[in-house]
Amino acid sequence: MTAKKATGISVVLGKIVRKQIFIPIATLLLLTIFNLIVDPSFFGIKLEPNSVGNLVLKGQLITILDFGSELAILAMGMTLVTAASGGQDISVGAAVAIGGSVILRILCGSNPRPEQLQASILTAFLVACVVCMLFGAFNGVLVSIFRIQPMIATLILYTAGRSVASWINNNTLPVVSDPSLGYIGGFIPGIPVPTPIFVAILCVIIMFLVLKFTNLGLYTQSVGINENSSRLNGLNPAFVKFLSFVILGLCVAIAALVKVGRTSTINYSVIAKDIEMDAILAVALGGNALSGGKFNMVASILGAYVIQYLTTTLQAMGVDSAALKAYKAVIVIILVVVSAPIVREKATKLWKKITVNRKEAA
Repeated sequence: MTAKKATGISVVLGKIVRKQIFIPIATLLLLTIFNLIVDPSFFGIKLEPNSVGNLVLKGQLITILDFGSELAILAMGMTLVTAASGGQDISVGAAVAIGGSVILRILCGSNPRPEQLQASILTAFLVACVVCMLFGAFNGVLVSIFRIQPMIATLILYTAGRSVASWINNNTLPVVSDPSLGYIGGFIPGIPVPTPIFVAILCVIIMFLVLKFTNLGLYTQSVGINENSSRLNGLNPAFVKFLSFVILGLCVAIAALVKVGRTSTINYSVIAKDIEMDAILAVALGGNALSGGKFNMVASILGAYVIQYLTTTLQAMGVDSAALKAYKAVIVIILVVVSAPIVREKATKLWKKITVNRKEAA
């Protein structure tokens, strides 16, 4: 009876391990256990006044949810691009700089430090959406029409994007003194939860409604799995790839609004620096094949928060900022290798072999 029970548990565990979402969930649990052992106060949340005197929630968990918001938003768009094109967009960080620069240009007008906003934040955001989606379309055309490998196609914007962002504001650093922009990247008065968390939740809801009530997910996976077969089934692979880059452009505009909302200004060389790499890693940590095809959006979103969780944990441990990327890289490499399909396949075979041996021994 005990042997049968053990076999049953082994089968269940084997099924769980094979799930695509297992790696990000397991990593979250490991990081949680580590922090509970090293510093239980890591999970403390306090209600304290901020710089303007409003009571807001503070703590490492709030920081993870807050600063992981932009990455989660970008990870959703990157997941679609990866699934459809079998490649990644490395221009995301530069595109965020462009989107943020456009928002500040519209809000400030010709005066880099206006006393009043020259346009509404909604207008500035909508213009940034159009601009970022156009740059996404540019990348999409290179990939879908000219069949340039995605990483090479997006290298153009990756190289020139921050210069374009600086040019938009005539190489000046605009500053918005109106507090309303800061509400988007910080706190709305009377609400103790950071606004970026609500922005991320709204984006996640919209994405899942789109995937549920349209065929976007099905078409994206079909093109990524076998482009020729999808064409024979009546799909237009070029348009699906193009659309995925445009959607990523929209995600970039939202992330740019949050980024400039945090500081009410912009530093062209620093804003969203290396965030494209984190977005790609989020997709990989979610167990999604970087060669395209089937994807799991929930796993990608969890992967984004895993990366932010890891970053916040290292910062809480006092790791020097100069060495932070090195520590992070080593841990992420281990996680990505463990989540690789071939590693998981071999681990599953080994588990089955151990289970069979136990069953025979019993």
